[in-house]
Parts: sequence; C-alpha cells; structure tokens
Amino acid sequence: MDRQVDQKSPIAASDEVQVDCIWPGPTRLGECPIWDDRRGRLLLIDSEGKAIWEMGPKAQDARVWQVSDVIGSIGLCEDDRLIAGLASGFAFIDISGAEAKVTHIGNPEPGLPTRLNDGKADRAGRYWCGSMSLDFKTPAASLYRLDTDLRWHRMDAGITVSNGIAFSRDDRALYFSNSRLDQSFRYDFDLVTGRISNRRPFVDTTAYDGRIDGACVDTDGNYWGALFEGGAVGCFSPEGKLLRLVRLPVSCPTMCAFGGPDLATLYVTSATFAMTPEQLDQEPQAGGLFAISGLGARGLPEPRFAAGGG
Repeated sequence: MDRQVDQKSPIAASDEVQVDCIWPGPTRLGECPIWDDRRGRLLLIDSEGKAIWEMGPKAQDARVWQVSDVIGSIGLCEDDRLIAGLASGFAFIDISGAEAKVTHIGNPEPGLPTRLNDGKADRAGRYWCGSMSLDFKTPAASLYRLDTDLRWHRMDAGITVSNGIAFSRDDRALYFSNSRLDQSFRYDFDLVTGRISNRRPFVDTTAYDGRIDGACVDTDGNYWGALFEGGAVGCFSPEGKLLRLVRLPVSCPTMCAFGGPDLATLYVTSATFAMTPEQLDQEPQAGGLFAISGLGARGLPEPRFAAGGG
C-alpha cells in the first residue's frame, strides 16, 4: 500500500532514528501501549483478541491475561489495578495474579450500537474515554469523563469513532480525534474542574494519508499520533503543524506511547483486522509492536486513575 505525504509540509529527518519490530504478535487490534513506571514494564492490549499483554522494555518476558470482553482501552490506577473501557462499560481489571479479575463499574451506553474505545487518564486522576459506533458510520458515540467517585459525565456527543485522546503538557488542552471522519480537535481544558470548551480544528488529517488513531504528548508539548492506514507516526506542534514523520513497515499503526526507563522510546502498536490477505502477505510484521529510538524526544509519566475503591 503506497503512502504519500503532502510534500508542502516540512518533515524533519534524522539518521539516528531506528524502527524495530520488537514483538511479532500478531494482534488483530493492538492498542494502548502504556509504560508502567512503578514496575518498569510495558502494557498493551489486543482489543479484539480480548487480551492484555505485559512485557519488559525490549519485549522480553511477555505475559498475557485473557478477559471475556472486547477491550477498548486501559489505563493505570493508583492502587495498581487497571481502569478499562470495555464493550460492556467501565471496569477495573486486576492482573496481579495468574488470571485477570474484572470488576464492572457501569455502562454509559446500554442498548446503543456502540462500545467504549480510546481512553487516557488526566493528571487530576480522572479517566477520559470515548466510544465508537460499531458500524464505523453512525454518529452515535460520545466522549466521557469518569471521575474518581466512579460517576461518568458525557462531555461531547455526535461522534463516530473516538481516538487520539491526549492532554497538553500544560494541562490547558485536550486533543481528540473523530478518526473515521478525518476530524481532529483541540478543546480548552480546565484541569481543576475537568471541564472542556471551545472545540476547534487541530490537525487537518485530510492533508496526509491515514487518520489519527492513538496519540501521546512529549516533554516539548508536541503531539505524536499513529496514522492508521497511513503507515507512519506523525509529530505535530501544539498548533497542529506537522513537524516530522516516521515511516513504519506496516500500514495500520494504532497507538503510540513513550516508555522505557528514560521515556525516550516511542512504542507503537499495530493491527491486522482491516487488512486483506494480499496486504498481510506484503506486510509480515503487521500486528506487531514497534520501538522507535533516536527521536531526541521524551515522554511524560503516565497519569493514574485515582479512584481507590472497586
């Protein structure tokens, strides 16, 4: 699948950047790489495979836990459990033992043709999670904020597929992607109250191949987004300008996150579910986990959901 980028956009290149597939998977829908700084381990999920993986920074000593539900996203908790957006709603997941223990919190969209998808904790300890329409077409999905008292609030609606959730370094902006419609937004964000306002366009993804799936922010405040069906990860300024593009040997990267002991490695998950048999033959590393080094960028520690009960 040949991918081109608008050549009018400046792209910074570096001979030091190295892209390695460090774990072959393959996942059907790899998502949510998260660096657990307390344990020095990397977490990720296979959303459609209903699996949570944990491994070392070079993908060594991998362990897996199966759950009975499709997993849209996971986040770290202060009590060392995981917070998750499942097809059946919000839940805690304890992976401290041989088997995953799921404690359901509640479903914000019962009876709708949707499920929870992309999610991220903010630095006040809340969990933000958006849903997606199962047909990838109907604007029936919403963006939610799950507070530490385990009550959720609908923050925006009319969404098709929620992706790209990340917070600016100064906690004054929330980034969001309505990915199937090639829409990328920036909201004003109040960390103290948890309110968002003034939604406006952020990255014009129609200028590039692919659309923003999962994303993160680095210590310079730049926004890194996996370009699904674009075969790359893009780095964008806080104003939405493309700064650099890192090519990958797969068409469908899904989410990126900085990790490793120094938070200088960009981990990128990928997917196979949308690919034809011919594409899979051409991309033998599809569904794998990639580590990008030599970027000269570092990530921020992953915030934790602050609810203590379950």
